Amino acid sequence: MAEDLLATAVELRRRGEAFALATVVRCERPTSAKPGAKALIMGDGTVRGWVGGACAEPVVVREALGAITDGQPRLISLAGDGAPAEGRSEGVIRYAMTCHSGGTLEIYVEPFLPRPSLVIVGHGPVVEMLAALGRAADFSVSVIAADAVGEELSRLLSGRHASVVVATHGATDEDALERALGSEAAYVSLVASRKRAAAVIENLWHRGVPRHLLDRLKAPAGLDIGAVTPEEIAVSILAEIVQSRRSDKPAPSEALVGAASAPRESVDPVCGMRVEITPAALRLAAGDREHYFCCAGCREAFARDPRRYADTAAP
Repeated sequence: MAEDLLATAVELRRRGEAFALATVVRCERPTSAKPGAKALIMGDGTVRGWVGGACAEPVVVREALGAITDGQPRLISLAGDGAPAEGRSEGVIRYAMTCHSGGTLEIYVEPFLPRPSLVIVGHGPVVEMLAALGRAADFSVSVIAADAVGEELSRLLSGRHASVVVATHGATDEDALERALGSEAAYVSLVASRKRAAAVIENLWHRGVPRHLLDRLKAPAGLDIGAVTPEEIAVSILAEIVQSRRSDKPAPSEALVGAASAPRESVDPVCGMRVEITPAALRLAAGDREHYFCCAGCREAFARDPRRYADTAAP
């Protein structure tokens, strides 16, 4: 059984699928699972293998899915009423074992995640150096020519939480960014000057890209470390990608902050209140525009009769 599970794990790694491996490392009677018992937990919660019965498995699945999300392993302790008192337990996640009167199971849950994906669109010295640095940092790197933005970029971003850097020097910036921002990519950036970045953001806005998606764009790409050479610029971009992956609060786009043409608030077409445009703002699409609302009541009123409020609607 263990050999079959490990063979499955190897195949999942080859396919780039996320999963967690749970292993019983210690037990005290009575327990059904024994040390060395293993189970694979897939990203959808499917379990293959055995690490305990109806009390243990749901806990293991919950913690395994958490480990797949945050990338951190766990040591779980499930103890029954009759289990002896534990000493120091830093780093141990404790649960009550409710399906028997005594005993303990300790299970180590280790996540296995696919290599982070870095997709670079464009050409030039910055692209070449960023690709080299990305491979050295163990990213799965793909470089796409500007004229292959269509199906090739969509294929690479399909179902993957990738980092995307666009550096086409104006050739197809908007096309590539529109596709990337509409995908599940966790990080999207544009290599450009601040002036050019603001113009691209404005163009995307007029194309109908929603503001909450534009808020994801890092433009210009890279942390502000005073980079000048292609090598330094590549370092600043990779550093920003790492920061984005490791931080719960990604840094805001400089171009979005400084672009006067990109509004940061809208007018509620129902009550006239000014509404800050944020990813959490209440919104509703009507025609070719998105409208923002101060509360659910205003949004419901607009949805019932959009034409009534058309004259007061503002971008």
